[in-house]
Amino acid sequence: MAARNYQWLFFDADGTLFDFEKSQAIALEQVFLHHKIAYDISHLEAFRQINAELWHALEQRQVTPDELKVRRFELLLEIAGVKHEPEPFGEIYLQYLGACPELIDGAVELLKILHRKYRIAILTNGLKRVQRSRLERSVIRDYVSEIVVSEEIGFAKPAQEYFDVAFARTGNPAKHEVLMIGDSWNSDIQGAAQYGIDTCWYNPEKKPRPTSPQITHEIASLEELPAWLAK
Repeated sequence: MAARNYQWLFFDADGTLFDFEKSQAIALEQVFLHHKIAYDISHLEAFRQINAELWHALEQRQVTPDELKVRRFELLLEIAGVKHEPEPFGEIYLQYLGACPELIDGAVELLKILHRKYRIAILTNGLKRVQRSRLERSVIRDYVSEIVVSEEIGFAKPAQEYFDVAFARTGNPAKHEVLMIGDSWNSDIQGAAQYGIDTCWYNPEKKPRPTSPQITHEIASLEELPAWLAK
């Protein structure tokens, strides 16, 4: 393959740089304790399934961010047998989640190396108050030039409109100058590939690779990325 003259590296946030599962577990337990409601690990398991399904629905434009914020706690509280209004429950959860800037192992070292040569943007399907708060509290904030949050712009990955905004925010670089790195095949890899930019699938669980679209590279750990880029 020819030398990779990327100018921009577009990183997904949750599951790629931020340890969302760890942050989510901390925040959910804290919100139950805040409301003086007994917490059980089964609540986390149920919430993760509910949340994943609703975020997938959001990516398909079947629900809005405001609907997602409320509906996930309506469903969780129903499963948990807890009588509580979902809106305030959800609001407190977002406060705690925004205060949890937990990172994937190796993320700090990775960006410290890469920002010397490349400009770095975070492209996230997330909520503004959570994602911006987490980045501001994180040690990686000084390495990130731009963050594009789906709730702010009204589109979510893998929509073409999302990537239109990301390119506009980063000065409209040529597509061959951009690499997308992410763990979600549907939103990160398919979205970027359909948009016409190179892709690097972060696949720490070593899941089977779908047959399409074709991708540029695959890594199982963040430490692999700088060495591949330098080839």
